[in-house]
Amino acid sequence: MITVVGLNHKSAPIDIREKHAFNEHDTLTALKLLKNSFPDAEFVLLATCNRVELYCAAAYSGQIAPETLANFLAEFHKVPLKDFEHFLYVHKNEHAVNHLLTVASSLDSMVIGEAQIINQVKESYHLACAAKSTGKVLNRLFHCAFSTAKKVYTNTSIAHGRTSVAGVAVELASQLFADISSAKVVVIGAGEMGDLFVQHLRHVGCADIIIVNRSYDRALNIAERYGIMAKKWEELEQLLAEANIAIASAAVQDYLFKKKSLKKIISRRRKGALLILDIAVPRNFEPSVNDIEGVYLYSIDELSQAAEENRKAREGDILKAVQIVNENADDFIFWISARDIGPLIGQMRKQFAKISQQELDSFFVGSREDASCRNVMEPMVRRIVNRLLHCVIKNVNTVAKEGGTLEAAKLVNSIIQHAENISSHAQSDEEQQK
Repeated sequence: MITVVGLNHKSAPIDIREKHAFNEHDTLTALKLLKNSFPDAEFVLLATCNRVELYCAAAYSGQIAPETLANFLAEFHKVPLKDFEHFLYVHKNEHAVNHLLTVASSLDSMVIGEAQIINQVKESYHLACAAKSTGKVLNRLFHCAFSTAKKVYTNTSIAHGRTSVAGVAVELASQLFADISSAKVVVIGAGEMGDLFVQHLRHVGCADIIIVNRSYDRALNIAERYGIMAKKWEELEQLLAEANIAIASAAVQDYLFKKKSLKKIISRRRKGALLILDIAVPRNFEPSVNDIEGVYLYSIDELSQAAEENRKAREGDILKAVQIVNENADDFIFWISARDIGPLIGQMRKQFAKISQQELDSFFVGSREDASCRNVMEPMVRRIVNRLLHCVIKNVNTVAKEGGTLEAAKLVNSIIQHAENISSHAQSDEEQQK
């Protein structure tokens, strides 16, 4: 039983998502708590700026209800479940598998084809490994997701062009500024998104870029790599007073700037508007700062229009990518289904081997008991039986794919029963001959 419970940019607004943000420490803590509570289950927590998804794999006998997982999310962040339960989605088994492969391939992203999501999925999986909360099923599932994403990126062009949130944000800034190359830009946050923003800004010709981070060394590292300036956190207010564009992706638990504090900063500006692109979750700027004259605030949700245009431009490749996802999801579902009939296949092998041995023993009796050909015939008979068994197993696999595991199990059970009857009759005949 595989279950995913989550919320994302499609199901929940940003003011709901930011209450459920997980940093690395929170993720490890949550996974360890879950594993301690349900030691026989497996867990991975996927947390990005656009989604929080809790994946769980458990045996049917010890399955965990989606309500239990939803309650865990509520209790962990101390947010009443009633405040967000209608934004949650639940996927089970094949739907959960298909969902993860769709997410990893960036087909469920705000910007179709963005490259960051696969790195985020990998990081989430590595954290689960570090917390020792995964197992055979989720290990296989996430590696299936990685290979699916690679196949999608290799065989389609959905990742071409401006496909990251950072790229779309910079494209928006380019549309709003006649000459973005001369704009004074402050990038707040030196994480992966901050790095991407700088890359895109340099690509469109921006020269006056300053990066600010709580850890000055991290900001300095990015500044040296891209030939821009790094400033200390304490200088941020003055930098905002002088900037044309502020791009924010800092990891914080509360607003860096509320309306009142930003209004004081804006009052020190000489002229010109301030464009703020806030893609952080939780947000760095209070939404009401957009009411300040001369300030234009765009949050991550407001990039959805550009994302929709991106999606339409890639419709043909999206269909091809969906087909790849569906095929790989089917393969995984077949693997997990085959695990259930594996023990029955083992029993069938034993019965076939038993029958072949009985037939050999009944042949090599009397004058043929010490025949020199026995050493040649025994391995030959086993090879023939194994080849026939292989044909039977292929047919069982076909039934499993087309009719489901239950039908395949019925078929194998029927074969086992017939084999047992043949074996018992052969044994009775042998005893009568004696």
